[in-house]
Amino acid sequence: MQNLQSTVQLSNGVQMPWFGLGVYKVENGDEVVSSVKWAIEAGYRSIDTAALYQNEDGVGQAIRESGVPREELFVTTKVWNSDQGYESTLQAFEQSLTKLGLEYVDLYLVHWPVKGKYKDTWRALEKLHEDGKVRAIGVSNFQIHHLEDLLADAKVRPVVNQVELHPLLSQVELRNYCKEQGVQIEAWAPLAQGRLLDNEVLQSIGEKYGKSIAQVLLRWDLQSGIVTIPKSIKQERIVQNADIFDFELSAEDMKQIDDLNQNQRFGADPDNFDF
Repeated sequence: MQNLQSTVQLSNGVQMPWFGLGVYKVENGDEVVSSVKWAIEAGYRSIDTAALYQNEDGVGQAIRESGVPREELFVTTKVWNSDQGYESTLQAFEQSLTKLGLEYVDLYLVHWPVKGKYKDTWRALEKLHEDGKVRAIGVSNFQIHHLEDLLADAKVRPVVNQVELHPLLSQVELRNYCKEQGVQIEAWAPLAQGRLLDNEVLQSIGEKYGKSIAQVLLRWDLQSGIVTIPKSIKQERIVQNADIFDFELSAEDMKQIDDLNQNQRFGADPDNFDF
């Protein structure tokens, strides 16, 4: 984890950057195009979008205009809940691919564990992987029991589980289970949607290293073995978020951050969502 291009090897051998840009709620058009281009210019190589975000075509445009070869980038997108099921997932993937204007996607995720559908959805992802349209397949918002259910029949194991994860919801049990199963944990909402940006413990740690609270949080992710994808639409913040490779949190500081956990979600509960 020496720099912004540092990668983790997923269980299928694919290299995934530890750090990337998330584009949830980033408006399609100029806003997302600019954000992605700024990130790539700053050295980011991983971009995370989804069908739900309705900005895949803007992400694709930014990739084409960035001047960085496609094979140097790692692009993630996700199948939305209303498209889950075998045939509908295959169709949804083709729509995403067309919008992105790409020949393949690096990582395709099941966005939420929709009851009665996610196993058929997973079979579709296995086919896309087998056909070479996706380099790696994974899930998002899956709890341990969802993963156990999926693994009972899966021909291809998920290599990533992207979940809400930050110091107020540190998901230690899920992280340990995923590690045992060879599933890489990735954090969405790593900054707790801004709710930790005035935390006194984090403020004090940041002052010690001359870093912002956001930088401390993102460094905690990396040192905890968590892939992270903070979102920003401001060029200065995109650059600042990534400036976390010149310091290391001490074991004591890591424990202080670990101890902030309250099992507090700000997003939906994967066992009780209605979308």
